[in-house]
Amino acid sequence: MQKLRRYHYYLGVFFAPLIILFALSGALQTFRLHEEKGWGSEPPTWFVWMASIHRDSKLPKAQASGTEHAEAAKPAIALVKSTQPEAAEPEAAKPKPPQVNKLPMQIFMVVMSVALLLSSLLGITIALNSRATRRASLVMLALGSLVPLALVYTA
Repeated sequence: MQKLRRYHYYLGVFFAPLIILFALSGALQTFRLHEEKGWGSEPPTWFVWMASIHRDSKLPKAQASGTEHAEAAKPAIALVKSTQPEAAEPEAAKPKPPQVNKLPMQIFMVVMSVALLLSSLLGITIALNSRATRRASLVMLALGSLVPLALVYTA
């Protein structure tokens, strides 16, 4: 049982930084705050950065290159749209999917994200509070922060 606790301790402290990042970014994405339609205007850069790490496991493309790519792609998109055949049945004839109230589940997901974030912070606090394991905790926290950063920046 003591070995099991030790493994749990090392895994928990190592993954705590990423758990905090994913809990926070997941909560923001629940209400689509990383997108213009969720935010109401252009979202803050750090929202987009966190969402890109969460969804794509990579950094977002540079704004300038993304804009140039989007501008270059506009003629191709227009060409594809103009060459696509028209839908066989009119829009009015298609059945509309039933409206589902997503708000209760979204609220529950945000509460879960906050609980996971708080649980991770409490675990870090407990790990750093013990003098016997403080050095190992700091090393594992540093590795748990630096390894993912290195992987994201090399991707």
